[in-house]
Amino acid sequence: MQGKTCVVTGSSTGIGRGIAERLGENECQVAVNYRGSEEAAHETVERVEDAGGTAIAVRADVTDLDAVEAMRDEVHDAFGQADVLINNAGINQDVKFEAMTHEEWDTVLDVHLDGAFHCTQAFYDDIAASEQGRLINISSIVGKGGNFGQANYATAKAGIFGFTRTLALELAREGSTSNCVAPGFISTRMVEDLPDRIKAEIREDTPLNRLGDVREVAEVVCFLASDRSSFITGEIIDVNGGKDL
Repeated sequence: MQGKTCVVTGSSTGIGRGIAERLGENECQVAVNYRGSEEAAHETVERVEDAGGTAIAVRADVTDLDAVEAMRDEVHDAFGQADVLINNAGINQDVKFEAMTHEEWDTVLDVHLDGAFHCTQAFYDDIAASEQGRLINISSIVGKGGNFGQANYATAKAGIFGFTRTLALELAREGSTSNCVAPGFISTRMVEDLPDRIKAEIREDTPLNRLGDVREVAEVVCFLASDRSSFITGEIIDVNGGKDL
Protein backbone atom coordinates (compact mmCIF):
# COMPACT_ATOMS: atom_id res chain seq x y z
CA MET A 1 0.00 0.00 0.00
CA GLN A 2 3.05 2.28 0.16
CA GLY A 3 2.37 5.56 -1.59
CA LYS A 4 -1.36 5.04 -2.09
CA THR A 5 -3.45 8.18 -1.75
CA CYS A 6 -6.34 7.62 0.67
CA VAL A 7 -9.16 10.01 1.55
CA VAL A 8 -10.83 9.35 4.90
CA THR A 9 -13.91 11.43 5.63
CA GLY A 10 -14.73 12.34 9.22
CA SER A 11 -11.26 11.32 10.39
CA SER A 12 -10.44 13.91 13.03
CA THR A 13 -11.48 11.53 15.83
CA GLY A 14 -12.83 8.06 16.56
CA ILE A 15 -12.89 5.28 13.99
CA GLY A 16 -11.86 7.65 11.22
CA ARG A 17 -8.74 8.70 13.13
CA GLY A 18 -7.86 5.06 13.78
CA ILE A 19 -8.20 4.24 10.08
CA ALA A 20 -6.05 7.21 9.07
CA GLU A 21 -3.34 6.28 11.58
CA ARG A 22 -3.29 2.65 10.40
CA LEU A 23 -2.97 3.83 6.80
CA GLY A 24 -0.02 5.90 7.94
CA GLU A 25 1.64 2.75 9.24
CA ASN A 26 1.34 1.44 5.69
CA GLU A 27 3.16 4.56 4.42
CA CYS A 28 0.10 5.92 2.62
CA GLN A 29 -0.66 9.50 1.71
CA VAL A 30 -3.74 10.36 3.75
CA ALA A 31 -6.21 13.20 3.38
CA VAL A 32 -7.74 13.74 6.83
CA ASN A 33 -11.17 15.23 6.25
CA TYR A 34 -12.98 17.16 8.96
CA ARG A 35 -15.88 19.58 9.22
CA GLY A 36 -15.34 21.58 12.40
CA SER A 37 -12.68 19.92 14.58
CA GLU A 38 -9.59 21.56 13.08
CA GLU A 39 -7.33 21.04 16.08
CA ALA A 40 -8.28 17.36 16.30
CA ALA A 41 -7.76 16.94 12.55
CA HIS A 42 -4.22 18.31 12.79
CA GLU A 43 -3.58 15.94 15.69
CA THR A 44 -4.65 13.09 13.40
CA VAL A 45 -2.24 14.38 10.74
CA GLU A 46 0.58 14.27 13.31
CA ARG A 47 -0.33 10.71 14.25
CA VAL A 48 -0.35 9.62 10.61
CA GLU A 49 3.06 11.18 10.04
CA ASP A 50 4.48 9.74 13.27
CA ALA A 51 3.29 6.33 12.06
CA GLY A 52 5.24 6.68 8.81
CA GLY A 53 2.75 8.18 6.37
CA THR A 54 2.19 11.59 4.82
CA ALA A 55 -0.97 13.55 5.59
CA ILE A 56 -2.88 16.78 5.12
CA ALA A 57 -5.97 18.06 6.90
CA VAL A 58 -8.77 19.08 4.53
CA ARG A 59 -11.89 20.87 5.75
CA ALA A 60 -15.13 20.01 3.95
CA ASP A 61 -18.74 19.49 4.98
CA VAL A 62 -19.63 16.30 3.11
CA THR A 63 -23.23 17.47 2.72
CA ASP A 64 -21.98 20.35 0.53
CA LEU A 65 -21.03 19.17 -2.97
CA ASP A 66 -19.07 22.34 -3.74
CA ALA A 67 -17.00 21.86 -0.58
CA VAL A 68 -16.37 18.20 -1.45
CA GLU A 69 -15.22 19.12 -4.96
CA ALA A 70 -12.88 21.71 -3.46
CA MET A 71 -11.52 18.96 -1.16
CA ARG A 72 -10.91 16.77 -4.20
CA ASP A 73 -8.96 19.56 -5.86
CA GLU A 74 -6.89 20.08 -2.71
CA VAL A 75 -6.10 16.36 -2.56
CA HIS A 76 -5.09 16.38 -6.22
CA ASP A 77 -2.81 19.36 -5.65
CA ALA A 78 -1.11 17.68 -2.70
CA PHE A 79 -0.98 14.03 -3.74
CA GLY A 80 -2.43 13.52 -7.21
CA GLN A 81 -5.44 11.30 -7.88
CA ALA A 82 -6.92 9.28 -5.05
CA ASP A 83 -6.67 5.49 -4.98
CA VAL A 84 -8.89 4.87 -1.94
CA LEU A 85 -11.98 6.66 -0.65
CA ILE A 86 -13.26 5.75 2.80
CA ASN A 87 -16.71 7.19 3.49
CA ASN A 88 -16.66 7.35 7.27
CA ALA A 89 -18.22 10.73 8.14
CA GLY A 90 -21.27 10.30 10.32
CA ILE A 91 -23.56 11.86 12.88
CA ASN A 92 -26.30 10.69 15.19
CA GLN A 93 -29.31 12.52 16.59
CA ASP A 94 -31.08 9.92 18.68
CA VAL A 95 -34.74 10.26 19.62
CA LYS A 96 -37.77 7.98 19.62
CA PHE A 97 -39.50 8.02 16.25
CA GLU A 98 -42.74 9.45 17.64
CA ALA A 99 -40.82 12.54 18.77
CA MET A 100 -38.40 12.76 15.84
CA THR A 101 -38.54 15.95 13.80
CA HIS A 102 -38.10 16.06 10.04
CA GLU A 103 -34.95 18.10 10.63
CA GLU A 104 -33.47 15.35 12.82
CA TRP A 105 -34.34 12.82 10.13
CA ASP A 106 -32.87 14.90 7.31
CA THR A 107 -29.70 15.88 9.15
CA VAL A 108 -28.62 12.29 9.76
CA LEU A 109 -29.52 11.06 6.27
CA ASP A 110 -27.82 14.07 4.69
CA VAL A 111 -24.48 13.34 6.36
CA HIS A 112 -24.48 9.58 5.82
CA LEU A 113 -26.18 9.20 2.44
CA ASP A 114 -25.75 12.55 0.69
CA GLY A 115 -22.22 12.67 2.11
CA ALA A 116 -21.36 9.27 0.65
CA PHE A 117 -22.94 10.28 -2.66
CA HIS A 118 -21.05 13.59 -2.88
CA CYS A 119 -17.67 12.15 -1.96
CA THR A 120 -17.99 9.10 -4.18
CA GLN A 121 -19.15 11.22 -7.10
CA ALA A 122 -16.23 13.60 -6.61
CA PHE A 123 -13.61 10.82 -6.46
CA TYR A 124 -15.33 8.26 -8.71
CA ASP A 125 -13.10 8.90 -11.73
CA ASP A 126 -9.99 8.59 -9.55
CA ILE A 127 -11.08 5.26 -8.10
CA ALA A 128 -12.11 3.90 -11.51
CA ALA A 129 -8.81 4.93 -13.07
CA SER A 130 -6.57 3.66 -10.27
CA GLU A 131 -4.82 0.32 -10.76
CA GLN A 132 -6.12 -0.69 -7.34
CA GLY A 133 -9.12 1.59 -6.84
CA ARG A 134 -10.98 1.05 -3.61
CA LEU A 135 -14.27 2.45 -2.31
CA ILE A 136 -14.84 1.53 1.34
CA ASN A 137 -17.99 2.61 3.16
CA ILE A 138 -18.39 2.51 6.93
CA SER A 139 -21.85 1.43 8.01
CA SER A 140 -22.97 -0.09 11.33
CA ILE A 141 -24.55 -3.11 12.96
CA VAL A 142 -27.50 -0.77 13.56
CA GLY A 143 -28.16 -0.78 9.81
CA LYS A 144 -28.89 -4.50 10.03
CA GLY A 145 -30.83 -4.81 13.24
CA GLY A 146 -32.13 -1.32 13.99
CA ASN A 147 -31.82 0.27 17.41
CA PHE A 148 -34.25 1.96 19.75
CA GLY A 149 -34.31 5.71 19.17
CA GLN A 150 -32.23 5.52 15.99
CA ALA A 151 -34.71 5.25 13.11
CA ASN A 152 -32.81 7.92 11.19
CA TYR A 153 -29.36 6.44 11.85
CA ALA A 154 -30.45 2.85 11.14
CA THR A 155 -32.10 3.90 7.87
CA ALA A 156 -28.99 5.78 6.76
CA LYS A 157 -26.66 2.93 7.64
CA ALA A 158 -28.90 0.38 5.89
CA GLY A 159 -28.86 2.58 2.79
CA ILE A 160 -25.08 2.31 2.72
CA PHE A 161 -25.40 -1.43 2.10
CA GLY A 162 -27.32 -0.96 -1.13
CA PHE A 163 -25.04 1.88 -2.17
CA THR A 164 -21.97 -0.31 -1.66
CA ARG A 165 -23.30 -3.23 -3.67
CA THR A 166 -24.49 -1.10 -6.55
CA LEU A 167 -21.13 0.67 -6.80
CA ALA A 168 -19.42 -2.73 -6.69
CA LEU A 169 -21.25 -3.71 -9.87
CA GLU A 170 -20.47 -0.44 -11.61
CA LEU A 171 -16.81 -0.18 -10.56
CA ALA A 172 -16.14 -3.82 -11.44
CA ARG A 173 -15.97 -2.88 -15.10
CA GLU A 174 -12.89 -0.82 -14.26
CA GLY A 175 -11.31 -3.46 -12.03
CA SER A 176 -11.94 -1.41 -8.89
CA THR A 177 -13.82 -2.61 -5.82
CA SER A 178 -16.49 -1.38 -3.41
CA ASN A 179 -16.94 -2.88 0.04
CA CYS A 180 -18.51 -1.98 3.36
CA VAL A 181 -17.42 -2.44 6.96
CA ALA A 182 -20.20 -2.63 9.56
CA PRO A 183 -18.79 -2.15 13.07
CA GLY A 184 -20.64 -3.17 16.18
CA PHE A 185 -20.20 -1.24 19.40
CA ILE A 186 -16.67 0.15 19.35
CA SER A 187 -14.90 1.91 22.22
CA THR A 188 -15.16 5.47 20.94
CA ARG A 189 -16.18 8.60 22.84
CA MET A 190 -19.76 8.19 21.62
CA VAL A 191 -20.05 4.72 23.14
CA GLU A 192 -17.99 5.47 26.23
CA ASP A 193 -20.40 8.31 27.06
CA LEU A 194 -23.28 5.83 27.34
CA PRO A 195 -24.50 5.01 30.86
CA ASP A 196 -22.60 2.16 32.51
CA ARG A 197 -25.80 0.10 32.59
CA ILE A 198 -26.17 0.31 28.81
CA LYS A 199 -22.51 -0.55 28.21
CA ALA A 200 -22.87 -3.57 30.50
CA GLU A 201 -25.92 -4.72 28.52
CA ILE A 202 -24.00 -4.36 25.26
CA ARG A 203 -21.14 -6.48 26.61
CA GLU A 204 -23.50 -9.14 27.89
CA ASP A 205 -25.20 -9.29 24.49
CA THR A 206 -21.88 -9.67 22.65
CA PRO A 207 -20.44 -13.21 22.48
CA LEU A 208 -16.89 -11.88 22.90
CA ASN A 209 -18.17 -10.00 25.98
CA ARG A 210 -16.48 -6.68 25.31
CA LEU A 211 -16.56 -3.54 23.22
CA GLY A 212 -14.51 -3.49 20.05
CA ASP A 213 -11.33 -1.50 19.63
CA VAL A 214 -10.94 1.16 16.93
CA ARG A 215 -7.84 -0.58 15.64
CA GLU A 216 -9.82 -3.77 15.00
CA VAL A 217 -12.02 -1.84 12.57
CA ALA A 218 -9.01 -0.09 11.04
CA GLU A 219 -7.28 -3.41 10.35
CA VAL A 220 -10.22 -4.62 8.26
CA VAL A 221 -10.43 -1.32 6.38
CA CYS A 222 -6.70 -1.44 5.59
CA PHE A 223 -7.03 -5.00 4.33
CA LEU A 224 -9.83 -3.90 1.99
CA ALA A 225 -7.70 -0.96 0.83
CA SER A 226 -4.76 -3.22 -0.02
CA ASP A 227 -4.04 -5.40 -3.04
CA ARG A 228 -4.68 -8.46 -0.85
CA SER A 229 -8.43 -7.82 -1.22
CA SER A 230 -8.38 -7.57 -5.02
CA PHE A 231 -11.00 -10.33 -5.55
CA ILE A 232 -13.39 -9.09 -2.86
CA THR A 233 -16.15 -6.67 -3.82
CA GLY A 234 -19.74 -5.94 -2.85
CA GLU A 235 -19.23 -7.39 0.62
CA ILE A 236 -20.57 -6.22 3.98
CA ILE A 237 -17.95 -7.20 6.57
CA ASP A 238 -19.08 -7.24 10.18
CA VAL A 239 -16.71 -6.27 12.98
CA ASN A 240 -19.02 -6.75 15.95
CA GLY A 241 -17.73 -9.46 18.29
CA GLY A 242 -20.47 -11.83 17.11
CA LYS A 243 -23.25 -9.59 18.39
CA ASP A 244 -25.71 -10.62 15.66
CA LEU A 245 -25.24 -14.37 16.24
